[in-house]
Amino acid sequence: MTTQSVLYEVNDKVGIVSLNRPDKLNALSMDLRLEMERVLRRADEDPATSVIVLRSEGRSFCVGFDIGGGGTEPSPWRHDALKYHERLSISMRCLMTPWTLRKPVIASVQGHALGGGCELAMFCDLTIAADDAQFGEPEILFSHVGPGVVMPLIIGHKRARELLYFGDLIDAQTAFELRMINRVVPAAELKAATLKYAKRLSLISPEALAATKLAVNRGAEAGGFRNALSAGVDVVAPLYAATTEVGKQFEDIRAKEGLKAALRWRRAQFED
Repeated sequence: MTTQSVLYEVNDKVGIVSLNRPDKLNALSMDLRLEMERVLRRADEDPATSVIVLRSEGRSFCVGFDIGGGGTEPSPWRHDALKYHERLSISMRCLMTPWTLRKPVIASVQGHALGGGCELAMFCDLTIAADDAQFGEPEILFSHVGPGVVMPLIIGHKRARELLYFGDLIDAQTAFELRMINRVVPAAELKAATLKYAKRLSLISPEALAATKLAVNRGAEAGGFRNALSAGVDVVAPLYAATTEVGKQFEDIRAKEGLKAALRWRRAQFED
């Protein structure tokens, strides 16, 4: 990558991984997804730490996949379901990195955790959020679905269906009540509170933490966790490659007036 888009530092026994694309609200380009995966795995292999914090620079944790457009990168997958399946499978692997690591990962969330950013936070072992944080998966508003359909497995089918079908956002307190996150703290205290939380966890022996995480994960996977996620990618890949009426209108407005205008157009249709 041309800039250091993912940072890594160590504070006592805590490895801190920071998404560093604040000008884009840490939107996940494919390069950023792959770099995040690489740095998280580096943190997992660091013998000096036993706990990882995943956080972001700027005013938002992550607004999801980068759909801003305007780049020159070829898009051979755009209308090819098989190629899109391959691309989404890579994206899923990157988002699931916190789940697959040996060490527990704590997500520290401020501002927005949307789409892939919301999924990323849910794949972390624990999540502490600022009271100004918002969570949600609004992709359905422009005819997409996040590749990591993990929300039903975290908060239950009924509430997850409502959030996924309507694309609504929820505040941190609601996310806490739905058991999507573990703690809510004042925004000004998020960094200090996260580090205190992580350092308390690091007092547990790393062997016990790794064994407990593995036991929890193995139990979930024996119940079909991974199969459910793989099935989700299989289902949504053709949708990404398809041209829908709403999706075409959204893309036309984005091409002519920009992403913000396209989002305003779509959200205006749901205003009371």
